[in-house]
Amino acid sequence: MNLANKITLARIFLVPVVMIFLLVQIDAGSIQLGKSMLSISEFVATLIFILAAVTDGLDGYIARRKKMVTNLGKFLDPLADKLLITATLISLVEMQRLEAWIAIVIISREFAVTGLRLIAVAEGYVIAASPLGKLKTIIQIVAIVSLMLNNVPFSIFFFPFSDIATILMVLITIISGLDYFYKNRKIVSLTKS
Repeated sequence: MNLANKITLARIFLVPVVMIFLLVQIDAGSIQLGKSMLSISEFVATLIFILAAVTDGLDGYIARRKKMVTNLGKFLDPLADKLLITATLISLVEMQRLEAWIAIVIISREFAVTGLRLIAVAEGYVIAASPLGKLKTIIQIVAIVSLMLNNVPFSIFFFPFSDIATILMVLITIISGLDYFYKNRKIVSLTKS
């Protein structure tokens, strides 16, 4: 197993660690800034989430740069991304920091685009990540981090950054999903025959 795939596997193994620090009540103290309260364990979970999110770009960069692109990596990388985002969104719903319908919309889009990619592969096509898809990932990470941090440090100034980031996350998730299906409508029409 090459270095890029090891980094991807590490990201998968970080998913339960993030969830443990988010959901298990570890009495390590808390910080109150403005109207928001943030436990030390939530802060640690956020740092681990950021580390895992950064490895997403790192493994792909290493794989391309050192010519280590493998079929295993092509399978594991999107799986790791979806596990990280999905598990964290569900955790945020459990913590009552995110509405369930928002998590459902985002997770549904991920499954739909993954299904489209599987259909494309079966038809002999490859659907590369689009610029909108990459923007979606960045906005999702920013929004999730702000929700994990309970809007800290913006809560000091009573600025609803998490709310704005969440709205943008939903919008770009829907738009990028529609964009994938529109640009690949030929592939979808091939399956009707």
